[in-house]
Amino acid sequence: MKESRQEMLTKLIRDKQIATQDDLIAELRKAGFVATQATISRDIKQLQLIKRKSKSGKYYYALPDSNYDQSADRLQFMLNSAATVIDHAGNLVVIKTEVGMAQALCASIDSADCEDIVGTIAGDDTIFIAVKTQEKAVSLAAKLRKGNI
Repeated sequence: MKESRQEMLTKLIRDKQIATQDDLIAELRKAGFVATQATISRDIKQLQLIKRKSKSGKYYYALPDSNYDQSADRLQFMLNSAATVIDHAGNLVVIKTEVGMAQALCASIDSADCEDIVGTIAGDDTIFIAVKTQEKAVSLAAKLRKGNI
């Protein structure tokens, strides 16, 4: 079921400019698949989907370019194209992104597998990263501003 759902997701993303997870769920439902938002989030991460900006200025899901297959390159690309503000508060790093880009960027951060990160949460345009200590949060925020971990 997972493989066929992800194959359908890939086909849908190639054929249409789909902007949100809700739109992905609706398109999958039309194709005969039932999936929750949590399932779609995992699929996005596993398929390493990114968001691209259309000529009209709207963002949509896309398959990653072959140039950005490696996690470090992908993270740098995502930070440069999606992050608008990177700050810290206590042991949290907060990243503001372009609308709709937080989950894709968060997936790139998660795939970097940084040992100082305790966990991440992504909304539509904000990411919270829990870090072990305040000092490590300051350090991580500085590294992210430079485009890496």
